[in-house]
Amino acid sequence: MPWSPVKLNSGHEMPTIAFGTWKLGNGDGPINQVDQAISVGFSHVDTAQAYRNEPEAGKAIRDSGLKRSEIFITTKYSGLNGLDIKTSIKNSLENLGVSYVDLYLIHHPRLAVPDIPSAWKEMEKLVEQGVVKSIGVSNFGVNDLAVLLASSKIPPAVNQILLHPYVYATQAPIIEYAKKHKIIIEAYSALIPLTQRPGGPVDVPVKELSKKLNVAPEQVLLAWVKAKGAVAVTTSSKKDRLERYLDAGDIFLADEEIIAIDAAGAAGSMNAARKLQAGILIFAVCVALTIVGLRK
Repeated sequence: MPWSPVKLNSGHEMPTIAFGTWKLGNGDGPINQVDQAISVGFSHVDTAQAYRNEPEAGKAIRDSGLKRSEIFITTKYSGLNGLDIKTSIKNSLENLGVSYVDLYLIHHPRLAVPDIPSAWKEMEKLVEQGVVKSIGVSNFGVNDLAVLLASSKIPPAVNQILLHPYVYATQAPIIEYAKKHKIIIEAYSALIPLTQRPGGPVDVPVKELSKKLNVAPEQVLLAWVKAKGAVAVTTSSKKDRLERYLDAGDIFLADEEIIAIDAAGAAGSMNAARKLQAGILIFAVCVALTIVGLRK
């Protein structure tokens, strides 16, 4: 399962598949799920202030018996409770029960207050203090990154974004911009074509490749993420699915197979846009008819 580590522009290495704790909630559930992910071979755990399960993730990591250096921990500044970056990282370290995190991200550009350059300076201080190994961002667009890079001493190592075939065309500019500036892209929600939008155009090439390669459809999508040079952030409560996610690192798609998935994603995106436009038109017509009726 060659999900080979990637070297970040900070000089540190990061595993290229991560187990995410988004939507796992609190209590024993996320503890057991993080524990299970680590037990099957995940060495990168991705959490955030906003997920409110840093303590659970931290307990599972500590109980795993792994050395701190054997597990890569990502968490995010989410502006929870209006707290600043300095206070938030302190709380996150306490929640996780560790002295440092490997990667700390600003969860969204709107959370960079009072502005992106000022917030980034606070992030850079964390690296200097040794409580964070690498810093990055999440959900930043091209303009956001340009503003950040114009005044930064330490460039962001990562930009974690929504990435699956139906949004690839939209996200292509930020992917290219990040590549130009040696910023690694992390992909979250890569399995949306299967989990939330089944029956769309992407199903066709994914199912064909699934049959051809004798692998599960989710493995094809993760192989697509890998082919785009992105790190995959994914999750599941099922042990066999987690094992398949790791095994997807062995799958290599040919250029024409990647292009077929891209084309299907673009077609699905256009269909969604047409449906939205049609919905807006119908709404406008209904409003117009209502106004006419009121005037009679």
